Amino acid sequence: MFDKWFPPKKMVLPNGKIVLEKRSRLPLILLTLAAATALSVNLTGFSLHVLFSRIRQFFIILGEMIPPKWSYTPQLWGALLDTLQMSVLGSMIGALLALPFALLASSNVIRNKAVVTIFKVMLSLLRTLPTLVTALIATFVFGLGPTAGLVAILLFTLSYVGKLLYEQIENVDMGSFEAMESIGMTRVQAFRYAIFPEVLPRYLSTTLFCFEGNVRYAAILGYVGAGGIGLLINENLGWRDYPRVGMIILSLVVTVYVIETISEHFRKKLT
Repeated sequence: MFDKWFPPKKMVLPNGKIVLEKRSRLPLILLTLAAATALSVNLTGFSLHVLFSRIRQFFIILGEMIPPKWSYTPQLWGALLDTLQMSVLGSMIGALLALPFALLASSNVIRNKAVVTIFKVMLSLLRTLPTLVTALIATFVFGLGPTAGLVAILLFTLSYVGKLLYEQIENVDMGSFEAMESIGMTRVQAFRYAIFPEVLPRYLSTTLFCFEGNVRYAAILGYVGAGGIGLLINENLGWRDYPRVGMIILSLVVTVYVIETISEHFRKKLT
């Protein structure tokens, strides 16, 4: 039936021979996407009428946030500082832990396939856990507060940087590594002097990029009791104090913009 609806195109060669062009998969892809969309709409109960009839409430709330409540600024510094501390410490510790994890997950450096498989699976499992879920689990282990948020950011950074780093290690030229091994260095020493200097700029750039995202993640971890400025957002939204929420969001936007600008400057220097 597919051939009947979308017959392959014919092409005549200069010698008069007729050949069939390779059939495009685009129609099949579009049909699959349309079927998946229809199924998703049915399962989720999505309604365009509800979307367009209620979307104005979103802009009404935004309007109530303007102007922000400037007098609320002094009460933000403590929570904003907690958010930045979670992001900085979580990113630094996670990136440092990612280095040995990435090394042990690199198949071109570690010859033991079991070790490589174990660490790759560990990094994959950590990536499958959403940061909010990790923070929620951490609150049961470490209690409410910034420590739980720090652990959640640490684990996310470990999985993110570790995954990209071991891929970078596996794609480097092994010539210098093998040369250093041949003169008596251990594999760890050869990695230190041959491979690590080559992947270091990208490793630092990835860490900085991850830190940018972690500042935003830390802002919402307060919803599960992990401290930071997200706790204030949740509290003031509950009280419908939208001018305060506007002030919180403004301070967060400015903070993230400054951090991203500085981070982008250093990442350009590294590349």
